[in-house]
Amino acid sequence: MASPFFEYLREFMLSRRYAKRTIDTYLYWIRFFILFHDKRHPNQLGDTEVEQFLSYLSNQRHVAVKTQATALNSLSFLYRHIIQRPLSQDLHFNKSHTPQKLPVVLTRAEVQALLALVDLRYKLLAQLLYGSGLRLMEAIRLRVQDIDFDYLSVLIWQGKGNKNRRVTLAGELVPALHGQIHLVEQYYQQDKETADYAGVWLPHSLARKYPSAPGQLGWHYLFPSHQLSIDPESRLLRRHHLDETTLRRAIKCAARNAKIRKNVTCHTLRHSFATHLLEAGVDIRTVQEQLGHSDVKTTQIYTHVLKQGGNAVKSPLSLLLAGNFSQE
Repeated sequence: MASPFFEYLREFMLSRRYAKRTIDTYLYWIRFFILFHDKRHPNQLGDTEVEQFLSYLSNQRHVAVKTQATALNSLSFLYRHIIQRPLSQDLHFNKSHTPQKLPVVLTRAEVQALLALVDLRYKLLAQLLYGSGLRLMEAIRLRVQDIDFDYLSVLIWQGKGNKNRRVTLAGELVPALHGQIHLVEQYYQQDKETADYAGVWLPHSLARKYPSAPGQLGWHYLFPSHQLSIDPESRLLRRHHLDETTLRRAIKCAARNAKIRKNVTCHTLRHSFATHLLEAGVDIRTVQEQLGHSDVKTTQIYTHVLKQGGNAVKSPLSLLLAGNFSQE
């Protein structure tokens, strides 16, 4: 049976339109914090205990900088909105300094081999991840009307950091996308015949502004779930988007079958998109815009991949074995 305290937390966040992922994340870190302090109620804890917990994450768990920041955000929410005793702005704890990892990048041949072996049900999604540099959830959450066939582009709404952007679309994907939209239309016609069908889910502000939009084809997900389900918040019958874990598994399986010995994830295709654009001579500012990075410094990580690759710096061993050295 769920704790009444955590049920209250969940209901509080749902009533304030927090995203489901945010709710799950905050609950995870709040639960972890309580367990760390021997199940004491947060009302009995404060700044000192939060500092101890955050230091523990850095010292013993060796979490990344972003992970520690997420834990702090979760506890800040807890003490500001639930306990109503905001944390100090001057907390002292050992901050994580995990070095930034270099992205895993596939060669063009590896991308080709992987895409050839992806389950056909997820191939178009995988091609969009690589061909347009999309994040996993950006691709999964695409709506039918987000594909601009006239300008060969994809519209990304409220991506990471709530940013909107327009990215390139490979013309070779147009026939497959038309086929996918036809599939959505079939689901759409079928769902309209279902008595309790309430249309597709929309963010709350859009649902208020466009009350008829949930019933329009253009707003429906481009990659829909294979079955209808009950919206946990509104309790209405809807067709949600495809479960992202199925795509993750498909990419892992394809990489394994292609015998790629790198740690391949969906995000690897986005890394490869950026690196291959830079290799082709595309300006870094253009790549930054395509990826939706706020700061070009974030995009520069891909130039490090290029500089540290085998084509940028000639190993002295290569010169030695080729006989290109002089006697001193």
